[in-house]
Amino acid sequence: MAGRNGRTVRDLRRANRTAVLQRLYFDGPLSRFELGPATGLSSGSVSNVVADLVADGLVEEAGSVDSDGGRPRTLLRVAPASGHMIGVDVGETRVRVELFDLTLTELARAERPLAPQRHDVDVIVGHVRDGIAEVLATAGLPPERLLGAGIGVPGIVEHTADRGAVVHGQTIGWDAVPLEALLRAGSPLPDTVPCLIDNGAKTLGQAEMWFGAGRGARNAVVVLFGSGVGASLVTPEAEQGRAVEWGHLTVRVRGRRCRCGALGCLEAYAGAESLLARWREEGGRVPEGTDEETALTAMLAAAYPADGAVADPVALAVLEETAEYLGAGLSDLINLFQPERILIGGWAGLQLGARFLPAVRRHAVSYALRHPARKVTVDLGRLGPDAVTVGAAILPLADFFARGGRRPEPAPEYPVPAWRTALEERAPH
Repeated sequence: MAGRNGRTVRDLRRANRTAVLQRLYFDGPLSRFELGPATGLSSGSVSNVVADLVADGLVEEAGSVDSDGGRPRTLLRVAPASGHMIGVDVGETRVRVELFDLTLTELARAERPLAPQRHDVDVIVGHVRDGIAEVLATAGLPPERLLGAGIGVPGIVEHTADRGAVVHGQTIGWDAVPLEALLRAGSPLPDTVPCLIDNGAKTLGQAEMWFGAGRGARNAVVVLFGSGVGASLVTPEAEQGRAVEWGHLTVRVRGRRCRCGALGCLEAYAGAESLLARWREEGGRVPEGTDEETALTAMLAAAYPADGAVADPVALAVLEETAEYLGAGLSDLINLFQPERILIGGWAGLQLGARFLPAVRRHAVSYALRHPARKVTVDLGRLGPDAVTVGAAILPLADFFARGGRRPEPAPEYPVPAWRTALEERAPH
């Protein structure tokens, strides 16, 4: 029966379970007495909800604390082994798959390297499938025990009613790729386990806002600085974050050619791939036969030698110019969105780290309007290179919370395009 506001008793119970689960997850262990004011529920409602969650195996006792003159109060927490999630990062240089328990403790991981500038759809789908099967086998976990798998990808993700998640990844050559349907075909996951796909910068932002340097901020921008650059905007209106194609703002008219095909994009100057290309074009000694991460390490060592040797002036000049481009790009975010915080993550952002950050801050403030610039802080993310996979795993975790800790219904069947039926034929049985 629905009430005046259209909510049914079932909706109310789900909302109450969600409130208790989230408070225990983020602030626990807590006693039943503490859960009342923390959730706004009556003591009777708290007792009923906790009893249900304990019966479902989602909540367990975690010791006790003395009360004021009465009996000790039992502490409660979310049971770590009561649910598991998979997070996948389809990055520029590798596909990383990690298995987590409900508290996001890593249980297993698998990585598959990618050839430079090679994001063949068949290869990516195979790597994701194989990685999921590998981490489940390593942990000895039946796939039906999963709450879901979250996948962070480059590009724009469109959620459609008839094809599921479709990826428009212009910089990697993906044009309307029905990734969810392709992954479902021959997947090691049963159809009761959701497969949730979103932009990698957005999953990075989700992780930093839940567990990292973004906690407590209402307005923030989280920047993914890897081979290319992207960003996620978090506001009170978009609490789960909104990916913005920041790397494709034009910073120089008739400038360098970007991977997307346009001229003068920020990514053509500030991404690690373009940074290394500019070093090479200026005569720098970029190590041959190495991946981008190794080459960037060599560039940093050349620009900032630790043993008192003479710095490579070309590497230093390219890095300093990149800091200015990145700072100018951040100033656009400051002027447009006026965030409290800007956080820089991604493997290249973390690798350049503290040595790069002061110059980026200085340029961001110099190019931005004074008023919003005075209110923003620019810092590094805290979650390290695994932040995208953590954020991807949060996708099914957030969905699980929204359902009050109930497992989902079977996923809909999406038709696999005829041009991709070979994937199904090659899938393991």
